[in-house]
Parts: sequence; C-alpha cells; structure tokens
Amino acid sequence: QVQLVESGGGLVQAGGSLRLSCAASGRTFSVYAMGWFRQAPGKEREFVATISWSGGRTMYPDSVKGRFTISRDNAKNTGYLQMNSLKPEDTAVYYCAASSRPVADASRPINYDYWGQGTQVTVSS
Repeated sequence: QVQLVESGGGLVQAGGSLRLSCAASGRTFSVYAMGWFRQAPGKEREFVATISWSGGRTMYPDSVKGRFTISRDNAKNTGYLQMNSLKPEDTAVYYCAASSRPVADASRPINYDYWGQGTQVTVSS
C-alpha cells in the first residue's frame, strides 16, 4: 500500500504561483509513475500532469502546458507540482496519484491505484 498526502494549496490571485507537494509513505515510492489531477465542483476529474518513475518523461494537457511543471524527488518520496501564471479556471481540488504498474495512458484516472485526499487551490480574479 502507498499513502499519499498533498499540501501547498491555498488562495492566490490570478497570475500568481503555488507549489503543491505530495508526500508518499508505505511501499517504495520510486517504482511508481505519479500523476496530478484536479476536480472542480460539478465537473469530472481532469488530468493535469504525469511523470515517469525516473522523472525522464512528463506529460501535460494543453490547458496547463507551459505553466505547470511536475517533478519528483525519489530520495524524499515526494512529488511536486509547480503552478505558475495561475488563472481563475485553475480553481479546483488537486489530487496526486500513484500507479503500481506500467500504464499505457497515464492521463486516465483509472490507471492509478493510490490517491491522496486532495488540496484546494483557489485562484481569484
């Protein structure tokens, strides 16, 4: 089992930045791909970013590409999501997730086995 705990959410003005962290405990974190997703009220969970276990591969949707950066420090069992140039439409609960196996499509929530409890990000206009 892997336990994930997000932190770093909060209220920020449009154009500002936040850095989310995802601390993992339990089984060895370094063997899992990690992802970030978000969910706004009344909307489906949306893919935000993913990173391979080595950190060598990352993927983002067009909505955040160039503004968000995913990274991980396997020595610290921690993943990060740096969010810059935030927009009001980025407002959501952000979740980190970890996979326990290689997956063909890391943008799909169904391919992740472990989830954190979420952290609220609110961007004011």
